[in-house]
Amino acid sequence: MTAPPDLLVVAVAALWGAATGARLPRAAYRFAVPDEEPWRSHCPDGHALKGWLGRRPCGDCAGSAKGVRGAPGRPYAPSALLLATATALTCALLAAATGTRPELAVWLLLAPVWVLLAAVDLRVRRLPDPLTLPLAAAALALLGVAALLPEHAGDWLTALYGALALGAGYFALFLVNPGGMGFGDVKLALGTGAVLGWYGWPTVLLGTFAGFLLGALYGGALVLAGRAGRKTAVPFGPFLLAGAFAGLLIGAYAA
Repeated sequence: MTAPPDLLVVAVAALWGAATGARLPRAAYRFAVPDEEPWRSHCPDGHALKGWLGRRPCGDCAGSAKGVRGAPGRPYAPSALLLATATALTCALLAAATGTRPELAVWLLLAPVWVLLAAVDLRVRRLPDPLTLPLAAAALALLGVAALLPEHAGDWLTALYGALALGAGYFALFLVNPGGMGFGDVKLALGTGAVLGWYGWPTVLLGTFAGFLLGALYGGALVLAGRAGRKTAVPFGPFLLAGAFAGLLIGAYAA
């Protein structure tokens, strides 16, 4: 079990999360398009977008005069404040659970991508391949480096097996019910399986169960509120990530 969290480490992690999360709105806007459509290349006011990171639509919007094709500097949704807060809280909790072990650096590098994926999936029910597939590869590569450092608390081979097992499990669910499980969820499961597998099979099972439980509770709440039917599709990516996050916190704290 980890020692009591170092408040300085938690504070630095929160600042990292706030700084990186505040740069996500432009990426969320560019990726949040319906399936089979190309990523957005222009801001809401029609200016060509330069780069993928930023808290405002684009430099042209920020410098526009009022009254020209909409409000100058019109922000994207979700807002920079919301994404920065979510990422800062995620990173702070990961630091509190993991302590100063080397895998904390891996979690902090991956956390902004998790928040971005959740934001995009909530808006358009799509998990972009340029995020999910590199996420899985990056998780395994970074954990491989962490496994070479002293005082780590995980196992790289179990992380690899966890990625393969969870990816295969979600692929089977996709084949059984492609309408309820998107192929993007299958690709995302590779990355979440890797981070959960780092702390062992109990953590994989816990994180997987938590994701399905949270998704079921959300769907049930929508049905009870009359906002969805029993066959209404809901984005599962955010719950897959939330369950993995919960499992990762418990696995890190107990390691």
